[in-house]
Amino acid sequence: MKFLVILAGVSACVLIPSHMWASDVHKSIVAPVIDGEMDTAWQLAEWHPMDNHIVGDVPGADDFSGRYKLLWDQNYLYVLAEITDDVLFDGHPDPREAYWDDDSLEIFIDEDASGGDHLNTHNAFAYHLALDGHVADMGAMRPDGTSEILLLDDHAVSRWKRRTDNPKAILWEVAVKLFDDTFDPASSTNKALTLRSGKQIGFMLAYCDNDGSVEREHFMGSHAIEPVDGDKNLGYITADVFGRLTLVP
Repeated sequence: MKFLVILAGVSACVLIPSHMWASDVHKSIVAPVIDGEMDTAWQLAEWHPMDNHIVGDVPGADDFSGRYKLLWDQNYLYVLAEITDDVLFDGHPDPREAYWDDDSLEIFIDEDASGGDHLNTHNAFAYHLALDGHVADMGAMRPDGTSEILLLDDHAVSRWKRRTDNPKAILWEVAVKLFDDTFDPASSTNKALTLRSGKQIGFMLAYCDNDGSVEREHFMGSHAIEPVDGDKNLGYITADVFGRLTLVP
């Protein structure tokens, strides 16, 4: 059995449709400890699958499979992902370079579930969590037509750890702050939102899987996406394909 870890960069990926998928998320009685282990705070949260194809071939279960849980409190949306991946690969030392072609967990957040374009705005976020802990997303369009790449490491605290009973499986635990569309990466006064029961949030989760190729080999997500001209990789462009979470007690 091979298990390779190559660290150096970041990654990207995701999917979902608000009119097709909705789920309640329960408030955590005690905040989970972000340590890559499933403590008692997660016991009442249900598992959801990550089995929807977005990019590349559909992987076999040994190559990739995933599922996740969600919780919230006034400060964070919490994500626990259980990922089975036979090769962990992070081949880009620069966390701003081709992060979507490394193994990464991608969390899509539209804090007011308003939908719409977010490719070069902060109407929504597509957080790419790299194996080395960096959090990347696209920012404004540059004069040369390329997107600025932002490191938003303070938006999400994460930790992953291999399961001792299965060396191909990891638990990836994340606490994500939510920001509205007034977020300005050049400002030092951005404030994360205080979450409350009844709030609706656009959400999608995905995983970029690469076993060492030039480009990612698979991109699998939490929600089915209706393709446009055969393309399902739409989550980084528009929040219209996200699902909808409702925060409940």
